[in-house]
Amino acid sequence: MSLRGTKQSRTLDNPVCISGDCHAIARNDKKVIFFVSLILLITVQAFAQSPYTNQVFKPEIKSVEFYNSKKDPSFPIIKLNSGEQLLLAFDNLQGGTRNYYYTIEHCDDAWNSSNLSPAEYLQSFTEDQIREYTYSTATLQKYTHYELKFPNQNIAPKLSGNYILKVYEDGDRSKMAITQRFYVLDSKISITGEVVPSADIASKQTNQKINFQINYGALRVQNPGYDIRTLIMQNERPETAQISSQPASIRGTQLVYNDLSTNDFQGRNEFRHFDTRSLKLNSERISHIYRDTANTVILLTDPTNDQPNYAFYYDNDGNFYIGNQDGSDPRIDADYAHMYFSLASTQPGGDGTAYIVGKFNNYRLDDNSKLDYDAVKNRYYTQLFLKQGVYDYAYVWVPNTTHKPDDAYFEGSHFETENNYQMLVYYRPAGARWTELVGYQVLSTKK
Repeated sequence: MSLRGTKQSRTLDNPVCISGDCHAIARNDKKVIFFVSLILLITVQAFAQSPYTNQVFKPEIKSVEFYNSKKDPSFPIIKLNSGEQLLLAFDNLQGGTRNYYYTIEHCDDAWNSSNLSPAEYLQSFTEDQIREYTYSTATLQKYTHYELKFPNQNIAPKLSGNYILKVYEDGDRSKMAITQRFYVLDSKISITGEVVPSADIASKQTNQKINFQINYGALRVQNPGYDIRTLIMQNERPETAQISSQPASIRGTQLVYNDLSTNDFQGRNEFRHFDTRSLKLNSERISHIYRDTANTVILLTDPTNDQPNYAFYYDNDGNFYIGNQDGSDPRIDADYAHMYFSLASTQPGGDGTAYIVGKFNNYRLDDNSKLDYDAVKNRYYTQLFLKQGVYDYAYVWVPNTTHKPDDAYFEGSHFETENNYQMLVYYRPAGARWTELVGYQVLSTKK
C-alpha cells in the first residue's frame, strides 16, 4: 500500500484563531460574533442530536467494509485498551486521490451524541488523515482503494460505549463521506441466554424469543430498570433491535429477563446469495455474464420464499465478502459489475414498494435499493453496481397503507432459521454523564 499526506493530526488543546491570527476584538464586533456563535452552536447541537447511522454520503464511494480486524467480516466491536483494531476499507470510483480525514465521537445507547468534550473520550488527537491507499489494477472499472486501522497512536478511545466513525474530505466535516457505528467494550458483567419458541401460540412457528440473565456482580446498581439496559439485534441489523430495561425478576445480583411478551423476533428466512468471485464462469444463481467495456451479470429470477415449510440453505447472515478467484489481491484487482436482479411476484406494483437489502447497502430502504415493477412479466427488477465477491441479500416489502417494512412478505419467517443475536448491555447509573458498554454476548440458533 502507498502512504501519503503531510498534514499533522490535530491535538485536543490547540487554540483556534481566525485565518491563522488572533486579534483583539472591538466591543461591537464582540456582540456580532456572540450572536453568530450562538446560532452556530444551536445548529451544531441540533444536528448532533440526530441519531447516527451507518451511511455513505457520496455515490462514488462503494464497497464499504468495517469490522474487527481479527476476522473478515465481523461485528465492529473491540475491547477497551486491548490492542484490538477495527478495519475500515472502501473504494472511490472516481480514482485519483482524495484527502480523507476521520474522527470518532462517543454516543449514548440510542446513537445520539453524548455531548462530551473530545478530551473526555479521546486519548490523544481529535482527528487524523487516512494515509493508506492504492490504485486498482487490471480492472475495467478504475478505482482507488482506501484502508484505515484504529485505534492507533493518533486516534484511540478512552471510554467504553457506542461510537460513530466519521470520514470526511479535506478536514472539512461538512464534506461528510462515511459514517459507521462501532462499539468499545469494558466487560464488567456476565450474561447468559437462550433462544426459545415464541410464547405467542400464533407465532410459535415463525418467531424466536430470547430469554437471558445478567449478573452484575460488584457493579453499583441502585435501580436496575434505569441503570442497566440491554439491546438485542438479529444478525447485526440495527433496525431489528429491541431494548430490555425492566427485569422480570431479581435474585440478588442476578437480573432475569424472561417476560412472555418481550424480545420476540421474527425468525425470518435464510438469506439469498450470489457468487461473482469469478467473472469467467457462471456460478450458482447466475444466468449470464457479459464482458465488454463493462461487466454485466444477469442473475436467475428469484422466486418468493414465503412458503409454509422451512428449507435450510447456507448463508452468511446477510454479510458480504469481497473476492476474486482470478487475481491475487481482491482489494485492488476485484472488478465491478452491473448486477441485474429480478423477483417473480404477482403483487400489483401500486400497493407498495419492494426493496433489496443486505449488509452491502446497510439494509437501507431508499431510491438506490428500490425495485421497479414489470406488470407484463409479473416481476420486480433492479440493477446494482457491485464489486466481485459473495453477497447475501433479501427482499423487503413496504405497504403503502402502513409504510412498515415487512421482511416476511417475500421471504417468509420460520422458527428454524439460523440466526445470530448480538446482546449489548449498557450501564448508566443516576448522575452519570455517559453510557458505558459493560457486556456483550452472541447467541446463535445454529445447530
